[in-house]
Amino acid sequence: MEWYIRVLENYAVFEGRAHRTEYWMFVLINVFVIIGISLLESAIGTQGSIGFLYSLAVLIPSVAVSVRRLHDIGRSGWWLLISLLPILGTLVLLVFHCLDGEPGDNDYGPDLKQA
Repeated sequence: MEWYIRVLENYAVFEGRAHRTEYWMFVLINVFVIIGISLLESAIGTQGSIGFLYSLAVLIPSVAVSVRRLHDIGRSGWWLLISLLPILGTLVLLVFHCLDGEPGDNDYGPDLKQA
């Protein structure tokens, strides 16, 4: 939960680097929250309005943590645009998000593992 809160605290911070753990824990908790909202909506019959509002609320933090994750492997945040390519773009981003960060400092900031 600490990683999820950390991403939300850095709501629109697109500079710096993000650990693999920070990114994937945010994604995992986000999936659990979405599942919980879906169950709640089906129980009370709101047909997606709460889920839509939640998705809108976490859109910017999701993009920001993804950009910082790309920075950690030494890539520009503009690589997110590759997701516009069907299937291939998503697979490339998945691989990028799974890679270990660059050791030592890079153009985007100091190595977070050494801090």
